[in-house]
Amino acid sequence: MSTEKTSPSQRGGDGPEGRPGRRTPLIVAAVAIVAALGITAAVGLGGDDTKDTSSGFVQIEGGTSEKARAATVLDRPFTKPDLVLTDTKGESYDLRERTKGKPTLIYFGYTNCPDVCPLTMSNIAIAKKQLPKADQEKLQVVFVTTDPERDTAASLAKWLPAAGDPSFTGLTGDFAKIQAGARSIGIGIDPPKKEDDGTVVSMHGAQVVAFSPTTDQGYVLYGEDATVDDYAKDLPKIIKGENP
Repeated sequence: MSTEKTSPSQRGGDGPEGRPGRRTPLIVAAVAIVAALGITAAVGLGGDDTKDTSSGFVQIEGGTSEKARAATVLDRPFTKPDLVLTDTKGESYDLRERTKGKPTLIYFGYTNCPDVCPLTMSNIAIAKKQLPKADQEKLQVVFVTTDPERDTAASLAKWLPAAGDPSFTGLTGDFAKIQAGARSIGIGIDPPKKEDDGTVVSMHGAQVVAFSPTTDQGYVLYGEDATVDDYAKDLPKIIKGENP
């Protein structure tokens, strides 16, 4: 597990253009859940909106030089989380019902994340644009916040088009419910914690789980190192329910 702390002056903007560059890779950890690869991001954020990074510092504990595989095909697929949350329009969204029979990518993150979350959304969005129009319309990308107190429906509606794509679905709601839903697919998240110096530390798994349109099971897992090319290569098969 890695720990990254940033001072209050390091908070990023509302999209890829506003976030600071990725400084140090987060740590890749093996998680003994259906042979899936687990990756946990721990990020501390400040409480203001300034983008000045001159006085910030970064502290990393632990490390690895080994790059994880972009995609892991699971021997025992995950069941789609049973989540009924609130979408960016402020309406109830039943995850299982609304994505039934559709190729779906699910990611748990938060809008104040300075690097991993917006980068992941951006990579998926760029790869999606390389698909034929019909396949673009089939693909569902669902971003579930791990910081619902700050990530309201309105803030998700503003952030997702900038960080990713206007078609992406953003969901918010009760933290305990979100945490249980994430845990059901092997993703650990902790409640955001405010430290004495004013930083807010959020711990969340950085995996993207792909669900098949034929079985509605989560059968492919991507780590944070997955690139645009990785997604672009795999998405046509995922859309068909095939192994990448």
